[in-house]
Amino acid sequence: MARQERAIRTRRTIVEAAGAVFDEHGYAASTIAMVLERADVTKGALYFHFPSKESLAQAVLDEQLPLGAVPPHPCKVQEIVDTTFVFGQRLRTNSLLKGSVRLTVDQCAPPGVDHTGPFRQWSEHVVSLLQEAREQGELLPTVALRDTADLLVGAFAGVQLMSRALHGREDLAHRISVMWAHMLPSIVVPGLLVGLDSRPDRGARVLASLGSGELVGAQA
Repeated sequence: MARQERAIRTRRTIVEAAGAVFDEHGYAASTIAMVLERADVTKGALYFHFPSKESLAQAVLDEQLPLGAVPPHPCKVQEIVDTTFVFGQRLRTNSLLKGSVRLTVDQCAPPGVDHTGPFRQWSEHVVSLLQEAREQGELLPTVALRDTADLLVGAFAGVQLMSRALHGREDLAHRISVMWAHMLPSIVVPGLLVGLDSRPDRGARVLASLGSGELVGAQA
């Protein structure tokens, strides 16, 4: 059991180190040697878990969706909003998530690395939440679930890229808030708009609630 736990910790250390390296250098310029130095593990330990740089990159990409998880919310549109803010908040400080996002948009990744996966997975996740929102009467009747999900995922990807390029993501929460201010009226029934929380500090408050085990309400 102790050996298994040690192996799990070692794998996590390697993945987190790889995320930081991929974020800083991109896929093409990153090397196994850089990851070994950052993780402070032996080459044998790394290759035990990951036989190639491609498999290491895929492991980093596969961490993206779990790092965007938020507590369930009675209002499913609020849950979607919360996901973007929490993801944005973590994106400012979490090196593994930063590396995963950079790999997602890195066109230099080889065919063996599925950097389209996060886009598809996020779109499916948002479609599922939108379907629940529709069943609860939260959406305008004109909303097409798949098109709306793809638009939200694409808009968020662009917003975070622009924020990273211009301000190192320091203004990302503000940009997400602006995005929602423009998008929510075209998605949500008017009666629900006033109760939705899309203020820039939403992500920080939801993360604080995770620390205390409490769920932040729609008007917290």
